[in-house]
Amino acid sequence: MKVDGGVDYQLAFDLAPVGLVLSRNRSIVDCNQHLCEMFGASREQLVGQSFLVLYPSVDEYERIGARMLPILNTKGVYADDRIMRRADGRNKGEIFWCHVTGRALNRSAPHEAGIWTFEDLSSRRPVTAELTAREREVAAHLMDGLTSKEIGRALLISPRTVEIYRARLMRKYKASTTADLVHKLMAG
Repeated sequence: MKVDGGVDYQLAFDLAPVGLVLSRNRSIVDCNQHLCEMFGASREQLVGQSFLVLYPSVDEYERIGARMLPILNTKGVYADDRIMRRADGRNKGEIFWCHVTGRALNRSAPHEAGIWTFEDLSSRRPVTAELTAREREVAAHLMDGLTSKEIGRALLISPRTVEIYRARLMRKYKASTTADLVHKLMAG
């Protein structure tokens, strides 16, 4: 669609340097080529699918959906770093870190419709250790610099439970301090 000035918005959407998705009720209504390449699938394979096909587990899909709902409702936008899963292609099932940002088109019904960006962080932050879904969530918040209390509030768990997950992460990454852990998480 061209408008005054000759800007073709469909072409801009298709060729954007980040993955773009238009969503309705947490399903993919449309996506651009960059998103298809990132997840190793064709547009035809993704359009009409639930975002669930891009998550490592149903549990993470449900938990992140529930966590983002009040934030989208209040602010209209949501962003985080999370582990996603390649949907198809030669790397099918591979997990990778992804920065996701979204905007609800209707704050009172945040999942009704939205626009989302996806940025593959795997070149800067490879996934090297086998982590549980909750460990991945705690790790993402640690990399954002949150305290145990703040992470607990964000994930609706106690700060003590966060400390238990942090200790598990430190063992898995052979880290001696939280700063060392964050450094190792960032390096992969």
